[in-house]
Amino acid sequence: MRNIRFLIIFLFATAVFYSCKNEPKSKNELASKKSQEMKFNQEDHLKAENFDTIIDNKPVKLYWLENDSIKAAFTNYGGRLIGLWVPNSEGEMIDVVVGLNSIKGFVDSTEPYFGATIGRVGNRIAKGMFLLKGKEYDIPKNNGENSLHGGNKGFQYVVWDASQPDKNTLVLKYRSPDMEEGFPGNLDVIVTYSLTDDQAIKMEYEATTDEATPVNLTNHAFFNLNGEGSGKILDHQLKLNANKFTPVDSGLIPTGELREVAGTPFDFKEFHSIGERIGNDNEQLTFGKGYDHNFILNAKKANEMNYAATIIGEKSGIQMDVYTEEPGIQFYSGNFMEGKNKFKSGSMDEFRTAFALETQHFPDAPNQAHFPSIILEPGEKYQTVSKYKFSIKNKDNE
Repeated sequence: MRNIRFLIIFLFATAVFYSCKNEPKSKNELASKKSQEMKFNQEDHLKAENFDTIIDNKPVKLYWLENDSIKAAFTNYGGRLIGLWVPNSEGEMIDVVVGLNSIKGFVDSTEPYFGATIGRVGNRIAKGMFLLKGKEYDIPKNNGENSLHGGNKGFQYVVWDASQPDKNTLVLKYRSPDMEEGFPGNLDVIVTYSLTDDQAIKMEYEATTDEATPVNLTNHAFFNLNGEGSGKILDHQLKLNANKFTPVDSGLIPTGELREVAGTPFDFKEFHSIGERIGNDNEQLTFGKGYDHNFILNAKKANEMNYAATIIGEKSGIQMDVYTEEPGIQFYSGNFMEGKNKFKSGSMDEFRTAFALETQHFPDAPNQAHFPSIILEPGEKYQTVSKYKFSIKNKDNE
């Protein structure tokens, strides 16, 4: 009887030992295993065959970038960032950039700017016109009586020539011909997207021209740091390194004033949730239907660039820090999202379920002499860099 008892204990102990040996030994291993499963499931929404097509006699494809910590998906149709996977506080890979799962989706979308590279001129030009060297130029009015993001066929609708020098990098090139969308000069543009070792996506823009022309390039990624399809972004915590912003008229054209944010719902010098004051009785919020404004960045060098913003997903713990060489940043709180487009996760683009932080020169700069100039001359080189760095919420921010 004693031998039988001993044998039972021995067999039970052996079973427990091998069971433990075959299971992940730590929370980190469990999180890693879970993140790999989630990563696979999320990426499964993007299939190469849904992007492999021809537009304007040029090949369109799906491109993947990855390093040891993050992964991104792009298409050269519009130079679009269509997914970005970063780890949350539990080690799960979360897709923080909303996007669509096919070229057809982007072509048919009622929102033309999801993840797109924007140009020639990001943001608005009043009444679709400007004077340059004594000559008047007319740009298509595609936003009420104004021009937005380069006109009817801005860079979001062109097919870029794409190359991948390594697994971390995508290089996009496009020649915008003279008078395309009304802009003078042949403009040669190179945009390099890369993933860096410090868990960031870096955006490098270059351009040259053979005739003076306005240039203001940016990327219009729509973010939700809790993950695509996780709901509204109103509880995200935001801080902007800006003492002033450029107030707008009812058409969202800057009035020319450089207004202090102090004492207004536009004061994000310290952390506030996006939704905390978005419903305030404020003319600027009424005009923008929320936040859709350019903030004037304070000079504060960090990582060889100017520190622009920090935003934190309240559910995921994911923190995004924005650095740029640009003088401004456009904060957009998803006010014109209407639930008409299906994201790659299957969720809809409902009202305020994503935000944008677009590094830029100021809106309507060609018509506002006291704004930093966006005129590129022949022989000059347009060159600017922005960086979006991801981490887990800094304890100092708690």
